[in-house]
Amino acid sequence: MYLVVFFIFLTGIVVYGNWRKHLLISLLSLEYIVLGIFLLFHYSIQGYYLILRMGYLTFTACEGALGLTILVIMSRTHGGDYLKIFHMY
Repeated sequence: MYLVVFFIFLTGIVVYGNWRKHLLISLLSLEYIVLGIFLLFHYSIQGYYLILRMGYLTFTACEGALGLTILVIMSRTHGGDYLKIFHMY
C-alpha cells in the first residue's frame, strides 16, 4: 500500500514540475500531492489520531479554496489562467 501512496505522491510532483503552464494544472497537481500525504497519514497513523487527520483535511480544504479564489480572480483580471501572462514585479 505504501508503494501506491508513493506513486501518487511522485506523480503529483512530476506533473507539477513538468506542466506548469496553467494555474489550474498546478493546483490540481498540488491537490494530488496533498492526497498522497493524507493517505500516508491514514495508513501510517492508526488509532487515536483522528484529530490530526481531520486537522490536515481542514487545512488542505482551505488551501484548495484559496487556490480556486486566486484562479477566478486571475482569470477575470488577466483573461486566462496562463502563468506567463501573470507578471510579478
